[in-house]
Amino acid sequence: MLLINGLGANLELLEPFALALGGIETIRIDLPGTGGSPAPAIPYRPSGLATLLRNTLDRLGYALVDVLGVSLGGAIAQQLAWQHAKRIRRVVLVSTGTGAIMVPGSPSVLLSMLTPRRFTDPDYMASIAPTLYGGRLRTSPKIAAGLHRGLKPGSELGYYSQLLGVLGWTSIHWLSRIRQPTLILSGADDPIVPPINARIMSWLIPNSRLHIFADGHLGLLTSVDELAPIVRDFLNEAEAADNSSPGIT
Repeated sequence: MLLINGLGANLELLEPFALALGGIETIRIDLPGTGGSPAPAIPYRPSGLATLLRNTLDRLGYALVDVLGVSLGGAIAQQLAWQHAKRIRRVVLVSTGTGAIMVPGSPSVLLSMLTPRRFTDPDYMASIAPTLYGGRLRTSPKIAAGLHRGLKPGSELGYYSQLLGVLGWTSIHWLSRIRQPTLILSGADDPIVPPINARIMSWLIPNSRLHIFADGHLGLLTSVDELAPIVRDFLNEAEAADNSSPGIT
């Protein structure tokens, strides 16, 4: 399973979730400008990142994968599933929406994301996490303070490159053409991507199911014990269906 993280987030942050999936093999990468990946000379659009990921799968020798995308990574996962459909078996979209045409989060919350300061200043991260990410972080300061330990921030140029690359992007006009089975996960208290966006996506994607969980934008980190089994069961259902289909050897 290919795991695609959100804006400015490095691959190590998804390690607890990857481990909680049990025996499911995962592929994690730092997108350009994040973690150990250098910033690109010009911003990548989601279509360019989808092609970059397809080429990465080619180099690694994977012809067919499942994909999970979180937040900004969910936009790239949508693009990959549509643009390179033959390479994607199943899709999991977490805390994400349809881009420029969606129900926006709180303006004050979105403004705070215009700077990567939360990735470089632990005290600032601890202070802003409850209102920025919502969910369990509102009532658990210890979790908010611990978020910074797993961060490996990239450059400021890389952060702004990711922001510019997704500017104006939307999947709203082609989302109904995604044919892969899709699981949509959304936190009931997500200040960045309100859960109404997940409902809209579930209406648009023909073969989709929706799960609203009692947490916030970072539920994949803070509710890993709840969400990992849901994702694992979704993927195992696909494997069982593939193995029972006529003509499968």
